[in-house]
Amino acid sequence: MTLEIITSDLMGAVRHGFFTRKGGASSGIFEGLNCGASSSDQADIVAINKKRAAAALDIDVSSLFTVHQVHSSGVHHVTAPANPDAPRPEADAMVTDQPGIALGILTADCQPVLFSDPKAGVIGAAHAGWRGAVSGVLEATVESMCALGANRKEIVAVIGPAISQKAYEVGPELLDEFLADDPDNSRFFANGKDDRYQLDLPGFGLHRLRRAGVAQVEWVRHCTYSDPARFYSYRRATHRKEADYGRLLSAIRL
Repeated sequence: MTLEIITSDLMGAVRHGFFTRKGGASSGIFEGLNCGASSSDQADIVAINKKRAAAALDIDVSSLFTVHQVHSSGVHHVTAPANPDAPRPEADAMVTDQPGIALGILTADCQPVLFSDPKAGVIGAAHAGWRGAVSGVLEATVESMCALGANRKEIVAVIGPAISQKAYEVGPELLDEFLADDPDNSRFFANGKDDRYQLDLPGFGLHRLRRAGVAQVEWVRHCTYSDPARFYSYRRATHRKEADYGRLLSAIRL
């Protein structure tokens, strides 16, 4: 099956893609393009999936760089292709100005965010769940790109498939976390059942990017939870009491 890749016109000629689960070699609950090495899927099958995705970006899999994501605001500066024998650095975002390197983010409800300043030849990629977004991972990515010569007024940022507000029920303790960061964050919460709320995570991501001065931003408007045929979802797998879940790859390259 052919891979399905969601792209954004905002990125222009910059090679990028938000891969869906279609076209992969995994089976069972991981059926499709599971690129999560930390999942319980077979390692050799995950490797095949990553090679297929890298080929779609016209690079060797050794040039597809990922990090050990820990829901932080840490940003890793990628200067060379990944060493397959070296441990992945702990971070939740990457930046580079090196041609031929692709930056890959793995998600299953959190926001994958791809960045580009085509004039400066600088790209970035970030994993932004609620914790990372509140901690400033998006702003940190922009700052790291600017340190490489990017201009925030020229940066384009696109949020890929992520859990939508209608599917993202949270408790009052999460509202408290957001209000402690900024009282105006209440606008990203809608009332749910009983004491629950519905969090607009992509809306919050767009807000943080705009506040950081990014020139153009958008969300591709695909909900991971609501479309099981195309996307993996941690929350959906939890509700179904499944043992594990796949991870979606989003990547960008110079």
